[in-house]
Amino acid sequence: MEKIEKTLRTKFFAALVMSVLFVAGIPLIPVGAVNGIYPVMIVGIVFTAVGFYGTPILWTSYGATRSLRRVVFAVEKENLYSVQEIASQLSMSEKQVRGLLTDCFRKGYLEGYVREGDEITPLGGDKPGGRTRAAVCPYCGAKFTYQGRNAVCPYCGGAFTPEK
Repeated sequence: MEKIEKTLRTKFFAALVMSVLFVAGIPLIPVGAVNGIYPVMIVGIVFTAVGFYGTPILWTSYGATRSLRRVVFAVEKENLYSVQEIASQLSMSEKQVRGLLTDCFRKGYLEGYVREGDEITPLGGDKPGGRTRAAVCPYCGAKFTYQGRNAVCPYCGGAFTPEK
């Protein structure tokens, strides 16, 4: 999680700086032009142009990385080790989750894990305390995680044995 958290902080800071440059550059243009301070006007033009094009690109990149962070969290903290479980927990299609997992592994955000098809395996084996799994309650439709063989919905109290 550390690597993706660091990347998120960097992207957030860069997007914020670009946003400020865009907003600050706009008034610099007329102030520099009216007062005859042409370097201020040029700086305003540069800030506005860089901010205008850079701001949406960086905020979009930040948002995409936030999606990856949620997948990394599901694997590392919620111990969800299959595409189906992650898709169920995150309310995404399996195809979307496969793509996000591919990006996470390619960018090195899931260190200590190996992906084999739709399954993810920790290099050290399952974590102590049992594996956490995702389920959808057949009674109320709530999504939740559980450990062991039988699941009990924390919302409606319905007990059932999820299918694998």
